[in-house]
Amino acid sequence: MNNWIWSQSWKHKDKKKTRLVYFRRTFILNEKAVSAEIKISADTRYKLYVNGRLAEVGPSRGDREVWYYDTIDIAPFLQIGKNAICVIVLRYPIESKLGNHGLFRNEIPGLYFSGTIADKDSKEINLDISADSNWKCMINRDIKFPPEEERFAPLLIHEVSKGDEALHGWLLPDYDDGSWEEAASYKKGIIDEAISPGNINPRTIPYMYRKSRNFTGLLENETDKSNEEWESFLNGNAIISIPSDSKVRVVIDAGEEMTGYLHLEVYGGKKSCISILQSECYVQDEVSPITKVPVKKDRLDVKNGHLTGYVDVYKVGGFGTADKPEVYDPYFFRTFRMIELTIETSDEDLHIKAFSYEETGYPLDVVTKVETSDNDFAAIWNISERTLKRCMHESYEDCPFYEQLQYVMDTRAQILYTYAVSADDRLARKAIDDFARSQRSNGLLNSSYPNVNANVIPGFSIYYILILHDHMMYFGDKKLIRRYIFVVDKILDYFDRHLDKNGLVEKIGGKLMEARYWSFIDWAVEWNPTTGMPPAGLNGPITMESLLYVLGLQKASELMEYIGRIDTASEYLDRADRMKKAIRHSCMREDGMLADGPGSSDASQHGQVFGVLTGVLSQEEGRKNLLRTIKGSGFAQCTVAMRFYLFRALEELELYEYTRDYWDSWKNMVNYRCTTSIESEDYSRSECHAWGALALYELPSAILGVRPIEPGCGKIIVRPHTEYLEWARGTVKLPVGEIEVSWEKSQESEECNISIKAPEGVKIV
Repeated sequence: MNNWIWSQSWKHKDKKKTRLVYFRRTFILNEKAVSAEIKISADTRYKLYVNGRLAEVGPSRGDREVWYYDTIDIAPFLQIGKNAICVIVLRYPIESKLGNHGLFRNEIPGLYFSGTIADKDSKEINLDISADSNWKCMINRDIKFPPEEERFAPLLIHEVSKGDEALHGWLLPDYDDGSWEEAASYKKGIIDEAISPGNINPRTIPYMYRKSRNFTGLLENETDKSNEEWESFLNGNAIISIPSDSKVRVVIDAGEEMTGYLHLEVYGGKKSCISILQSECYVQDEVSPITKVPVKKDRLDVKNGHLTGYVDVYKVGGFGTADKPEVYDPYFFRTFRMIELTIETSDEDLHIKAFSYEETGYPLDVVTKVETSDNDFAAIWNISERTLKRCMHESYEDCPFYEQLQYVMDTRAQILYTYAVSADDRLARKAIDDFARSQRSNGLLNSSYPNVNANVIPGFSIYYILILHDHMMYFGDKKLIRRYIFVVDKILDYFDRHLDKNGLVEKIGGKLMEARYWSFIDWAVEWNPTTGMPPAGLNGPITMESLLYVLGLQKASELMEYIGRIDTASEYLDRADRMKKAIRHSCMREDGMLADGPGSSDASQHGQVFGVLTGVLSQEEGRKNLLRTIKGSGFAQCTVAMRFYLFRALEELELYEYTRDYWDSWKNMVNYRCTTSIESEDYSRSECHAWGALALYELPSAILGVRPIEPGCGKIIVRPHTEYLEWARGTVKLPVGEIEVSWEKSQESEECNISIKAPEGVKIV
């Protein structure tokens, strides 16, 4: 037996729909178990309950090559007497567009479960609870998972569900499952161990945390109950009753952008319909004419704004009682800042006993703390920390509300922010492995992965090289670099094979939905009509892709040198030098600005920034050009997504004082009562986009000035930027320990007094 089971009633039509399949295993314990280690996985997802309590959710996201299982000790959940292990498996269809884009599934669905229960002496195995015909199962075909949008629906997690009295209490030991079928075990050989899900591997990242939370209050109330009554209910101290034959609406506030599992308890109210809209903020009636995104101002503008978002619909069965209420728990976690409940009752009063949630996410331990003389940075830091946390689950995510996809460019920034505040590389290591397995035969990576769909942004592959380089600098793991260096070679080989007669990277992409690949660079307002690509890319190469190629060659050369591939390191530098000359020859305007493409009259801040970072521009040229983009007009500006690179260029040119005004973007977020960082100033579809958590890097690594300058933190530089602050102090967590830094400008002179404390043996320069 291979410990994989499934329903005998699985039909051809089930393969085309998103289904929930319920599994149960009951048993009796005469003594308290002290050890009950189980291994569990499923295709596509599982939620494990023991005696009615949610024990774990998984598995960690895999793909067609690697599938993961979880190891859990369920002994703390077991009791003397009858016990029930229950698993809800969600199964998506094979067809990519019919299921969640970030979750792989395979030809053969199944639940994997293996485990035994040991007695109090841990000497004798009392019971084998592995998956076999002792398990019961049933398919719930009544829950629907409609697409959240018509055009682009990467999540497919929202539900239309109804209460079923036959399933009332099915998670508990005393439930009668006599009408359920026996689960069918897969015969050996059916599950191929060479591919997923048979190629099963242990989990590589921590389990997500879950924390019980209550909502903070109301924003709108269109009911006959007072705000005080609702707030008492939300705190668990009252029951809200909605009269029969009525329709009410209430907007409940979580207080901040949140990711969590919703939990609703009701009784009575048969045939009532509860609509649960999750929203990130209030938006205005006006829509941007180019991006078609609603205009956003004050995120709590109840008077002039309205809510948009995604909806779950629950139709009440009416069988619950005050003691044993009807429970609705949507399967996936939801992203929300506020929840709009719209309730329509039929001919019975509806009683709502509870509405709460369990916050969830990656267990990021933020150790780094920074204080500055500018109080605005405290609010910006809070927004940034919350943004990063909300975009970390089983992978890094671009945004938790719309896509939940791990993009290479976004992830490079998120990984750096994670290193700077926690020195935790566990999720980063998984991302490095994920993206390596996304590599196409031509060398490019999928721009987001895990992703069941092809999604290629050529320049994003270069950011993978930067991710490896960052890991080298912070952790110095040569074994990891050697394992994935082949990915770097193939990426650079792709660009080398796609050079035009002028030695530039040829036109390899275009606008989203209009070209094979998408040449996205940034959401600059001037580039919105061309979906984030410089307009020069409509007719020919764009300079930014050549500049990214140069940067990739330079960082790859350092990686090669670190692992002893000296000849390849030299070769990559030679190729970079040739590319730099080609860019200067074909892309430099008469006024010395780098154009967005050969022959283009457009020049952007981005081109000058990467011209500086690659050395295509000299220090003098870089200062002149970059200052023109800051003080002049007519240049596409780096948005939130690209500010990290702008700040690095300004730092390199000793112009760091000019970063001051760019923090206005985050100050505006605070003023508009955002609780997380927006995607872009002019394309603010997402309210929570983790490339905007820049303060988590900038304050410890630039304002305090703490960062590694040799691989593995072999040497740490402490060089604070004091240009526009009076003082700063804090603790920076690095893999080699915590570095304490405090600096303050002298009142009597231009000198700056600095204090540094570091663990013994750490080299500070």
